[in-house]
Amino acid sequence: MAAHLGCHNIADLRKKARRRLPLGVWEYLERGVEDELGLARNRAAFDALTVRPRVLRGVDKIDTACEILGISAPLPLAIAPTGAAGMMWHEGDLALARAAAEAGVPFTISSASTMDIEQIATAGGRRWFQLYLWENRALSHAVMDRAASMGCDTLMVTLDLPVPPNREYILRNGFATPFKLNPRNIADVLLHPRWLTGVMGRYALSGGIPTQANLPDQLRAKVTQGAMPGAFFKQDDLDWAGVSELRRRWPGKFILKGVLHPDDARRALDTGADGVVVSNHGGRALDCSIASIDALPAIVAAVGNRSAVILDSGVRRGSDIAKALALGADFVMVGRAPLYGLSAFGQAGVERALEILRTELVRTMAMMGARSIGELRQSLS
Repeated sequence: MAAHLGCHNIADLRKKARRRLPLGVWEYLERGVEDELGLARNRAAFDALTVRPRVLRGVDKIDTACEILGISAPLPLAIAPTGAAGMMWHEGDLALARAAAEAGVPFTISSASTMDIEQIATAGGRRWFQLYLWENRALSHAVMDRAASMGCDTLMVTLDLPVPPNREYILRNGFATPFKLNPRNIADVLLHPRWLTGVMGRYALSGGIPTQANLPDQLRAKVTQGAMPGAFFKQDDLDWAGVSELRRRWPGKFILKGVLHPDDARRALDTGADGVVVSNHGGRALDCSIASIDALPAIVAAVGNRSAVILDSGVRRGSDIAKALALGADFVMVGRAPLYGLSAFGQAGVERALEILRTELVRTMAMMGARSIGELRQSLS
């Protein structure tokens, strides 16, 4: 059982995280793109969904167990990849991975992590690897091989950022690569001494400022420096043939993230994908994109039971998980919710976030009269 930490829901963890983080780090975690309509649309779409509860079903025992890509799990969720976790908490990726292992759910290592795959692997548990492609494709193939050798059983290729997104706030607050000090963020960092000493101070004492870890040594640069030639992600030339080549090279499960159109979901199956993640990148890619939960039913109808369908973007409550499963998702991915916990309390905060979602899911299922994940189907009005 996770420590209570004075937080009763994910919103409480969010408030704690906001107080601890300087503006630049907070905005990277919290904000979307352009006018942030996609961010609001994700939440509004969940809120608009209602359920039709069943009564007198004997809900004294609720079973949240499921299969996630062929392996049993106690909860229908996985932790999504997040590249700046190491700037929210010292060695944040490791804290996330340890909390996921404790909860028995998968943790997805990001290509943009500031920790090596080998370091994160010490957490144990089930590990996946998320891939952005570098301009030099050989680098991508090499990191795939490393991930497989370190026991990552699933490769997740993110498709919904073919070009860099328009995150205008980053240009204002200086929280970009390279990280630039300006009068606004210097003052703000100094006003957040717990973050300054607990994150940057600990890095300074233990070896220095973080780098983009999944690159060869000669291409690594500190987050306070610009990326070196060849170290930029480049996906504007990625096509279905390129994805098929990745599928041929990867020995384990293979899923594609950022699928919102049913035709693309069908094409994903043709490449040999074991699953698709219905995601608009948490409202952080294309501002006018459809909400993920609104796109979900058509994807489910397109692929049937031929692959896993995973819902990502906007999950803040256990009831959100129940709604996604009722609409046909096999499980969900959560990104910001565990990051709020991480930013506020480290590993203990991530554990609390997962415990909150589990408790809310159990309560929602009981209220709906659904005693198992299977009984959640056909529950929406």
